[in-house]
Amino acid sequence: MQMLKHLFAAASLSLVMSSTALAQGAPPPSAAPKVEAPRKARNVIVFLADAGGVPSVNAASLLGYGEPLKLHIQKWPNLGLSETSPVDQFVSDSANGMSSIMTGVKTRNGVISQSPAAVRGKVDGAPTKTLLEYAEERGLRTGVVTSEPITDATPGATYAHSNDREKWGEIFPQAFSPRFGDGVDVMFGAGRRKIGEQLAARGTGFDQLAKAHDRPIYARLEDAAAANTRPVVVADQIDVRAAALRALDLLQASPKGYLLVIEWDAHTDDPRKGLQNIVDLDKLIAEIEGRVDLKDTLLLFTADHSFGLQVDGGRRGEPVLEGYDAWKAAGKDEEIVRLKNVMVNRSHTGEEVVALATGAGAERVRGYFPNTHLFQIMMDAWDWKPDTAN
Repeated sequence: MQMLKHLFAAASLSLVMSSTALAQGAPPPSAAPKVEAPRKARNVIVFLADAGGVPSVNAASLLGYGEPLKLHIQKWPNLGLSETSPVDQFVSDSANGMSSIMTGVKTRNGVISQSPAAVRGKVDGAPTKTLLEYAEERGLRTGVVTSEPITDATPGATYAHSNDREKWGEIFPQAFSPRFGDGVDVMFGAGRRKIGEQLAARGTGFDQLAKAHDRPIYARLEDAAAANTRPVVVADQIDVRAAALRALDLLQASPKGYLLVIEWDAHTDDPRKGLQNIVDLDKLIAEIEGRVDLKDTLLLFTADHSFGLQVDGGRRGEPVLEGYDAWKAAGKDEEIVRLKNVMVNRSHTGEEVVALATGAGAERVRGYFPNTHLFQIMMDAWDWKPDTAN
């Protein structure tokens, strides 16, 4: 009887509290929290640190600011870990890594945006449709900016299909004969000498391509006419910041939205150069974020694969790359770089890389996933469905 009295009293108190809460306009205790629907993206910007694995991102913060977690991207709210392997190995190169992100299909090292049926340098696989091709098909404007040759594996995987990443003379002309839309609208990159040599070996060249497609191919960014809304620059070297900001200005005029891919090399064969590139890319990302509306723009940072760098020492107030100048002056081309606080084995590695995101659709970046999932995240942000053939 005593227990029944306690139960009755507890139930009465609960009813009183619920009634009071409802009278005050509060939802009943059992009401589920309202979940806001994901925002649809109009624009997507992909920032790709080539070989910028988790250890390199950490070390870049130490180099740039003397403390961990000081990069702008490290403040972004959405974080995942992207697994990068090709179909037959554990360690990826840039060709498979970027192809997987751009097409949602893993392939083989050395192959760009073709199915894993490809045999490098010998047999073509089926072309896998890239995110840029989906964007072109739907009338969006597109841009590719890179610190590297515009035909290198990472930028090449956005617009071309080849069974061998080294076939630059075959890769570059594909930008002018697209499978969908009118092709990449803005192309800024390096590699002019070697691309020119490979084009010549195939009986063509920059001038011939430019004339055939009525599209100038400039040798310097500053040579590109301001009135040209679809400029192509293949330089010896490129100022990534200037190129990226110019590309953004051009693409933001699009009535339907845009896709912009920006790559900056982060290989740490030379640890100071590679880490400083990440610091500089991070500053560029912060600058670009201030120029877009995150309500309709998805910003995504990731890497195509990781690299063998580790911070295994150091103290606050001490340069993380202590000993670098002496190593550089010695001019040794050794497989292992051993500084006081950092070791680099100068090879690609197989661990997951970070994926960070903010803006429209960014909440989909979470947990562990294969790098092909990044393709799906971007397609979902646009609310697009991939072709079944892909």
